[in-house]
Amino acid sequence: MLRKFFEHVEEAVGAFIIFGMALLSFVNVITRYVIVYPLAFTEELTINMFVWITLLGISMAFRKNAHLAVTVLYDKVPLFWRKCFFFAAHIFCIVFFLLLIRLGSVQVMDELELGATSEALAIPTVVYTGGVPVFSALIIVRILQSMRGTMRDSSY
Repeated sequence: MLRKFFEHVEEAVGAFIIFGMALLSFVNVITRYVIVYPLAFTEELTINMFVWITLLGISMAFRKNAHLAVTVLYDKVPLFWRKCFFFAAHIFCIVFFLLLIRLGSVQVMDELELGATSEALAIPTVVYTGGVPVFSALIIVRILQSMRGTMRDSSY
């Protein structure tokens, strides 16, 4: 059961986040036009949720092997070069997300040391920025799973 949840963690968390974003936006519209008093914190929450949902979408795309790819050259080269392009592209992606983990972790540590808080809700900003290294690590796991599946099926 835990394995099945981990296979679809992006959908579960993503659905929860999208529901939260829609609810917050709806409440903000109602308060803005009905009682003429917009809630400032809803923008802060929805913007940060949008960053999280974007990272979850990237993770899901790698899991489903559905990320964007330009395959004009890739489809015309021999199998050896397709393998080379395949590994190079995935290694570049892994390096990028490793850098994102590193830089996100540095930002989280800096925010913890400084005691940074958000402007609207005055909660620690680590609550928002902590998702970047965590979701980047999930993306790397999904990239490796995608690579394993492609290598197992030899579907370069």
